Amino acid sequence: IMSVESTRAVMTRYFDSEHSDVNMMADDVVFTIMATGQEHHGREGVMGMLNYFYHYAFDATASAENTIFDDGKALVEGHFIGKHIGEFAGIPATNKDVNVPICVVYDLENDQIKRGRVYFEMPVLMQQLGVM
Repeated sequence: IMSVESTRAVMTRYFDSEHSDVNMMADDVVFTIMATGQEHHGREGVMGMLNYFYHYAFDATASAENTIFDDGKALVEGHFIGKHIGEFAGIPATNKDVNVPICVVYDLENDQIKRGRVYFEMPVLMQQLGVM
């Protein structure tokens, strides 16, 4: 079991890398988009999803406004902030600015992220993209 301190250290390193440090993830990591149930498996799958969201469909970053750390668990609440620069969910780039509430719950094992459950406010995003 990971201590609160080691959980905080791993998550801080992950956030500081802006989700780009693949070594912070277990080989069999799984991220689930909770609104759709869509799962992304393994380091390549998760990194591909994150790259798509933050660099292809959007030019975006994530703020971490509230963080909670426990033994092998982390919760981060913040905002996904950026510009819609590429196709997303069938919607061509609008170049509109977005600022969408997001919350992610992480499970960690052996100083790596094992699971991520992503709660992303899709209705807010769609409204900001002007498709509602």
